[in-house]
Amino acid sequence: MAKNLVIVESPAKAKTIEGILGKDFTVKSSFGHIRDLPGKNISVDIENGFEPDYVIPTDKKKIVAELKKLAKKAEMVWLASDEDREGEAISWHLQEALGLKENNTKRIVFHEITKSAILKAVENPRKINKHLVDAQQARRVLDRLVGYELSPVLWKKVKPSLSAGRVQSVAVRLIVEREKEILDFKYESAYRVVANFIVGGNTIMKAELPKRFSTKKEAESFLAKCKDAKFTIDNLETKPAKKSPAAPFTTSTLQQEASRKLGFSVSQTMTVAQRLYEAGKITYMRTDSVNLSNDAIGSAKKEITKSYGEEYSQIRKYNTKSKGAQEAHEAIRPTYMNAHNISGDAGQARLYDLIWKRTVASQMSDAKLEKTTAKINISTANENFVAKGEVLVFEGFLKVYLESTDDENSDEKDGILPPLTVGEELLMQDITATEKFTHHPARYTEASLVKKLETLGIGRPSTYAPTISTIQKRGYVVKEDRDGLERDFNTLTLKGGNISDVTAKENYSVERKKMFPSDIGIVVNDFLVEHFGKVLDYSFTANVEEQFDAIAEGQKKWNKMIEEFYTPFHKQIEDTLENADRASGERALGNDPESGRPVIARIGKFGPMIQIGKTEDEEKPKFAGLQGTQTIGNVTLEEALELFKFPKTLGDFEDHEIVVSQGRFGPYVKFDTMFVSIPKGEDLGSIDLNRAIELIKEKQQADAPIDEYENMPVQKGVGRFGPFIKWNGMFINVNKKYNFDNLSHEDIVQLIEDKKQKEIDKFIHNWEDKGISVQKARWGRFNIIKGKTKIELPKTTDAASMTLEQVEKIITDNAPVKKTRKKKK
Repeated sequence: MAKNLVIVESPAKAKTIEGILGKDFTVKSSFGHIRDLPGKNISVDIENGFEPDYVIPTDKKKIVAELKKLAKKAEMVWLASDEDREGEAISWHLQEALGLKENNTKRIVFHEITKSAILKAVENPRKINKHLVDAQQARRVLDRLVGYELSPVLWKKVKPSLSAGRVQSVAVRLIVEREKEILDFKYESAYRVVANFIVGGNTIMKAELPKRFSTKKEAESFLAKCKDAKFTIDNLETKPAKKSPAAPFTTSTLQQEASRKLGFSVSQTMTVAQRLYEAGKITYMRTDSVNLSNDAIGSAKKEITKSYGEEYSQIRKYNTKSKGAQEAHEAIRPTYMNAHNISGDAGQARLYDLIWKRTVASQMSDAKLEKTTAKINISTANENFVAKGEVLVFEGFLKVYLESTDDENSDEKDGILPPLTVGEELLMQDITATEKFTHHPARYTEASLVKKLETLGIGRPSTYAPTISTIQKRGYVVKEDRDGLERDFNTLTLKGGNISDVTAKENYSVERKKMFPSDIGIVVNDFLVEHFGKVLDYSFTANVEEQFDAIAEGQKKWNKMIEEFYTPFHKQIEDTLENADRASGERALGNDPESGRPVIARIGKFGPMIQIGKTEDEEKPKFAGLQGTQTIGNVTLEEALELFKFPKTLGDFEDHEIVVSQGRFGPYVKFDTMFVSIPKGEDLGSIDLNRAIELIKEKQQADAPIDEYENMPVQKGVGRFGPFIKWNGMFINVNKKYNFDNLSHEDIVQLIEDKKQKEIDKFIHNWEDKGISVQKARWGRFNIIKGKTKIELPKTTDAASMTLEQVEKIITDNAPVKKTRKKKK
């Protein structure tokens, strides 16, 4: 046994560090947190200073036992979890759970996994910073209190099984309020005038009128003035300009730029960055600092000079501007500047390339430009055309990198102007006045939402990704593409002395990977804003983050801060439960022409729906679920009534009735025993008999057997997880080593036999008389299965040695507990 035991939180990080420290050090992973608040109850002692009741989860007990055993044998234990608050909390939990003594326990931190950084950390150990631990503990306890007290209010007042979170609810509010802004937006149009001039015989130069005309009549009048006009260069102005590079990446800016340039989601960016960090490729990825160490600046200068030349290097130091910057003390950068790229995983290589370019560009010279503006006189009008040109004189940092923006409506870039002289007369080729419409505020992407949260001071680098993932998992927000709408626009063109007038169509409000609030998200948000406005207030939420910062700096006691929040919050919870009306987002659409009863759109037990009639009426109400892109806010009375025409029989085909209907998972066509999903975007009411037969034939063709094995048909298809074959009720994935379009009989036999063996091998234990089994799961984990109950076990579990008694105990421990509310006496 080595004299030194080093404990980190991830196995990949452990492997990298062990390779650096050598044989005197054993490096082990805790696989993240080893203690946490149990999920069954609030687990916070409100009457006793809000003390949390931490437990070691069942799946971590074996890890803790192993670490305890190793710690007893070691002369020194080094706690080397990440350097942020969460990492500090992991080290503290390890110290507490393993019973480590201060005299042989040291805390070490580093922001990059390199030999020099690790050895420097070992030479400069410290004690666990309890202030950082308390700040993390305060966040965990506060979020538990808010979640566990708010969620039952939503169950009672909105819909069962809903949940609420402190930061997540604020993020949903941002998205809901933006959606309401967009729905209330009034489009206005104006005419943009652009002229094309012929210069020097064959060069086309574009110029624009600085003003826009608000009406077609004004635009037409201006073009009429230009029919007989002379166009001359009235003034030429040339000015030098420069562009400076962006600062190195913080967590927030990396998430934004990876979204814009690589199309990564926020959580994907953090997963890939974590792997790069643990492999020793980049510095720590949760940081709000833009600072670079002197060593990093020196390495960047050396690499820039070597690769591009001395004139491209410019040493720069950046100041962190974000509120409460506290996480790590350096920006995200490559650990070795001379490694321009890395091989291996494509996602990691792409993100590393982005980080390398951004870091190196941040230490490069300004790009030098020359901007030219030509003012063009119109002899018959008071207005002037303006032509702008831009020439790149020196590339500077642009040789390596240019930051993207979220501005979807930015104007086209200026080109290069041809040689011009003052007084020169220009030949007009054509002048176009095009009707342009104002743009509604942009919906949030994941990246722009991160930017907004950071601007407001809500959350910290470690919270952005889980916040955005959670609001989507809970169904409050959806991220999707929408095709937009169509509208007419007008174009007037002056050419050859004549003015033409053309009306054309354009698509607008096309959305790609944008965040939309769901109906339930809107209803929950409106209810929480009405009854818990303070908790969802942006300034209040930012102030909570500042209080966490104060705790981290030792300026405030964590349980005092919790008490100040909880006392008025709990009072509001009780008042809302007692007095608030039930919220359903109800919207009156009108009356049913047949019965005269009211038609409303609202949230029901299974989601958004239409209701005809009232519950107190003698005749029971009728219900129908919304479909496709229909929402409580946009569904019309006509569309709502159409939903009650289903299920609807369309006719017969091949001696079987065809029925079109709306199901839990969307609209479908039923034919004999076959169910055919109606493609997304097609309206249920538009499906006639001919279209239904088309869909049935497509399904029949797709389901037609491609082979037979053991007297049973083999079918193939493409599903959510890629291509597959189906045999004997089993879905078998077809990997890339097979030619899916031309599967041979031998291929099919091999795939089926491999799957059959895999099904046999996945059972580690199978107590058939008890209906209980232990099976292998994905990613090296294990599952306990009993009926519909599935309990996931970590890959560190010794599943083979588990007994039936142990498994039954785990099932019992994980059984849901029915909560009962005590009545006040």
